[in-house]
Amino acid sequence: MPGSPATPDHPPLRRAGYFAIGLLLGVTGGLSNGLLAANLPQIQGALGLTSVEAGWLTAAYSMTSVCMSMLLIKFRQQFGLQRFIRIFLLGFLAVTILQLFVRSYGVELLVRAASGVVSSGLTTLCFFYIMQAMPPAARLSGMIIGFGLAQVALPLARVISPLLLTNGDIQNLFLFELGLTLMCLGCVALLRLPPSERIQAFEKLDFLTFALFAPGMALLCAVLVQGRIVWWSTQWLGLALAAAILLIGAAMLIEHNRANPLLNTRWMRSRNILRFAGVAVAMRVLLSEQSYGSIGLLTVLGMGNDQLVTLGLVMTLASIAGIIAGVLLLNPKDLLWPVVASVVIIAVGSFMDADATNLTRPGNLYISQALIAFAALFFMGPVVMVGIFRAISNGPSHLVSFSALFGISQTLGGLAGTALLGSIQIMRERLHSQEIVQTLAATDPLVIGRIQTLGAAYGRILGDPALRQSEGAVLFSQQVAREANILAFNDIFALIGWLAVAVFIWLGGRWVYLRIRGINPLAEDMAAMQAMRARTMQ
Repeated sequence: MPGSPATPDHPPLRRAGYFAIGLLLGVTGGLSNGLLAANLPQIQGALGLTSVEAGWLTAAYSMTSVCMSMLLIKFRQQFGLQRFIRIFLLGFLAVTILQLFVRSYGVELLVRAASGVVSSGLTTLCFFYIMQAMPPAARLSGMIIGFGLAQVALPLARVISPLLLTNGDIQNLFLFELGLTLMCLGCVALLRLPPSERIQAFEKLDFLTFALFAPGMALLCAVLVQGRIVWWSTQWLGLALAAAILLIGAAMLIEHNRANPLLNTRWMRSRNILRFAGVAVAMRVLLSEQSYGSIGLLTVLGMGNDQLVTLGLVMTLASIAGIIAGVLLLNPKDLLWPVVASVVIIAVGSFMDADATNLTRPGNLYISQALIAFAALFFMGPVVMVGIFRAISNGPSHLVSFSALFGISQTLGGLAGTALLGSIQIMRERLHSQEIVQTLAATDPLVIGRIQTLGAAYGRILGDPALRQSEGAVLFSQQVAREANILAFNDIFALIGWLAVAVFIWLGGRWVYLRIRGINPLAEDMAAMQAMRARTMQ
């Protein structure tokens, strides 16, 4: 296909080289976001940022990554893979060098925005390289591994972050990113991908569509990231959401009336594709239990990256197991059952976490988080395959629409999940805090005794009993807030569990119906792909 490398037979040693470089590219692309997520408090402290400014760092990454894939496909088709590689890796190298010498909020925003662009490109290069290492019958598995590696890098970032910040200097993070970028540049120069076919891909209206669509999606990302930080009643959020609707709507209106659209709206609004997008978004929302819920709970309990290394390692190994299982058990005739199984696993893991207390430690979450990390990658392969089959069977031009739809569903689904859970957690924390305070009386001997005990910790530095009593009251209020937060996170875990049950009823019911009726929902798409392959062979 235009923009994709040829797939000749390679000797074993070269296959191994392609596979190793693919792993490096995939992990590098995932770490560009994973290191930010794992070390955002440290970056925020080093740069002296407010919570709102720190939120913009997350938003900047999402803004650029959410819809770049559709533009990058056409860029590769028109200008070729090698130019694609050189421009984006060299551009990212320039900004990573810049952040080493200019430590400022503006530069960090620029780097995070560039990371979003490069991450999309590196994920594509990752599965291109891995596909070169695969035998012909298993080449689509390379695509699954490529998408999965970016997810494996998220827990991996929590494993390596304490090693990079042993002296508390975030400069080591920037040096590490620079080193990875240089390694990627050297490896892709040492072992290049086979050449690809080039065509005239861009049309003038493509740029108009992107100029409307990209800012609209960026505003939507900003609303989802900042909503729970500045709270949803803030006026500019409403204005941004209204502008996003207008911009995205205008872009869709242009695309709907084009002969050769960048985004095929008629295909994207079909029932099968809407169901595909719904499943992808639902799974990403459910998986926020791990990215926001469990990590947020442990943060409330005072756990930092140093205490989360083993948990991160468990999640990393479980994620790798999810990729392997997804590839080995992939059955094109039944791609729904792994998704159903993943939903069940998420439900089990969420309910296991719903009884947390102030004595909960990372070791108590190993099993539940391993289950959820496994499910996060086990479902990925079937979902990607469904989208690929649906797109290619309707013509290669639909790959742009699929890439846009899949990227949007994963990015916005993750942001929406965090926004939803974060907002509910804040509201439930306030409710539980009020309930706890109402049960406490200032004249209660137990309360008085607890405050005196807490205040006694300041006995060596505060001689005034009144001051010790005041400090004890402050510590006591902090304990009340901590208990309220723990109860709120338990509510979040239970909510995710029941949402997973609802998704299981929906998808499980459909799977049973298809099995009883003997229906393969992809039969027509697979037949169309076989016909296309036969014509190509002729």
